[in-house]
Amino acid sequence: MSSPRLNREQVLAGLKDLPPLPAVVQELMASLGKDDLSADTIAFKLSRDPGLSAKTLRMANSSFYGMSRQVGSVQEALAILGLRTVRTLVMAVGVRGNFEVPPAVGFDLDHFWRHAIGTALCAQTLAQETRMDGDIAFTVGLLHDIGRISMACAFPDDYAHVLAHQREHDIAPIDAERAVLGIDHAVVGGLLAEKWQFSPLIAEAITCHHAPAMHHGPGLVGLVHLADAFSHALGLSGEADEVVPSTPPDIWQAMAPNADTCLRMFAQIETQFEGVCQALQV
Repeated sequence: MSSPRLNREQVLAGLKDLPPLPAVVQELMASLGKDDLSADTIAFKLSRDPGLSAKTLRMANSSFYGMSRQVGSVQEALAILGLRTVRTLVMAVGVRGNFEVPPAVGFDLDHFWRHAIGTALCAQTLAQETRMDGDIAFTVGLLHDIGRISMACAFPDDYAHVLAHQREHDIAPIDAERAVLGIDHAVVGGLLAEKWQFSPLIAEAITCHHAPAMHHGPGLVGLVHLADAFSHALGLSGEADEVVPSTPPDIWQAMAPNADTCLRMFAQIETQFEGVCQALQV
């Protein structure tokens, strides 16, 4: 079974065919880490995208948030749930709705998004323990494997070969991508992050999440790498053959919580996980 190998220029050309992120999602992504965002600003931005507004309200009314009554407007959701929560909801639903993989590829969307949500929760929880920005951590956790689904959308026939190679040789997706296409989803995800004008910090974390090194510092790259490993260790994707990637010892020593803290984190994540999946309709 053979498939053409892809170079950077071919990948960039293929990514141009993907639909752009909704403008409000791009604007909210740009606001991460800033404290000057107002409820009126979010409400105004969402008012320009009725479809995204409706999806955000549906999520706000999911059982996960336990509203005692139906939330009827974005302004009401903002008042009850808060700016940061609604911003995260909008970004999550906006990104998830941007990809449609042809069924013939054999790409399991449910497993993909469950792992993404699991990694986002692991990253957010780990950020709280390490005093990093939880919103940025959640977002990068959600997007860390965005290169996989991007490749499946932009190069469906090629990625079908990747998945077949992965099954045949029982290897990790990133190894199958490198073997078949000569490029992997971490690199492609970084290119997409640049195309979508994400911050350099987020683009670097996506690009390097499989190969963190101490020259990155014990920061966002190491955090999303650990979150990815924790999500796999907890088996959150639902895949039968889920494998935990190895973590460089220096990254583990610099960033991993102690055993008791890990157990407390894992219990919190597992409590939240199904509710968040339900809210995002995964």
